[in-house]
Amino acid sequence: MQLRHLGKTGIDIAPLVFGGNVLGWTADEKTSLAILDAFIDQGFNAIDTADVYSAWVPGHQGGESETLLGKWFASRPGLRDKVALFTKVGMRLGSDEKQGLKAKWIVQAVEDSLRRLQTDRIDLYFSHQFDAGTPAQETLGAYAKLLEAGKIRAIGASNFNAGQLAASLEVAREHKLPSYQVLQPEYNLYDRGNYEGALRDLCIKEHIGVVTYYSLASGFLTGKYRSKEDLGKSVRGGRIDKYLDARGLALLKTLDQVAEAHRAQPGEVALAWLIAREGVTAPIASATSVAQVQSFGRAAQLTLSPGELAALTAL
Repeated sequence: MQLRHLGKTGIDIAPLVFGGNVLGWTADEKTSLAILDAFIDQGFNAIDTADVYSAWVPGHQGGESETLLGKWFASRPGLRDKVALFTKVGMRLGSDEKQGLKAKWIVQAVEDSLRRLQTDRIDLYFSHQFDAGTPAQETLGAYAKLLEAGKIRAIGASNFNAGQLAASLEVAREHKLPSYQVLQPEYNLYDRGNYEGALRDLCIKEHIGVVTYYSLASGFLTGKYRSKEDLGKSVRGGRIDKYLDARGLALLKTLDQVAEAHRAQPGEVALAWLIAREGVTAPIASATSVAQVQSFGRAAQLTLSPGELAALTAL
């Protein structure tokens, strides 16, 4: 599978990243390990997780996804060197002290993540959300020490707007600190306002890699949900209601038409649109079955015509 440069990180990744939020949540341990194996077998090489996954589940504390990934690496010798591993820090992890981007917490959090992941380094470490209470200089200074120690290879920002990202880049330049080289925004065929415009322009200008989350709009763009009656099909159904408007249904209709022309699935077309989009390195997508992972392989090989891309973008 053809790899892409991930911004200026020096890391090359396949054009789709596995979303590890489902690991140990909607996919149990046995299923998770099978899915991860299938993902690598398809030729993909990048996996995204976070320390907070899946703290929102009753009985979970966070760290479940990282822990499961650590078991996977430990049980498959030599695999860790073949995977570009992303994780994040910053979301609240059980207490007020375990959140944000203060240097003290970052230093502790990275050690906790490394232990759970059973690895000696993280390839890409994200600030999971902007922290208005911590100066960017403090955060980037903490990352500088981790980079020097070899505990992380590169840094990224998730859920930053254009102003926040631009300000952090300026602080990095002014103080000769490491800068964010990758952005992780919410972006898909339906949800485009948070990324397109100033933020996308900045990423293109600064050669910042971009890996998108909610790339299938919580599953809506797979075509699985077409009416309110469909919302009970999964635990994510409650997030889908907002998409069932005229624009969302028009998107599904066009996705169906393009998919039929390629003998593909609507979700594969939606991912192919992202893969072809200027300003996107790779979409992140989650799976709860091996069949879904195999679908990712087809999406990565799917080439849409200029007319098909234009028709989808116009919606």
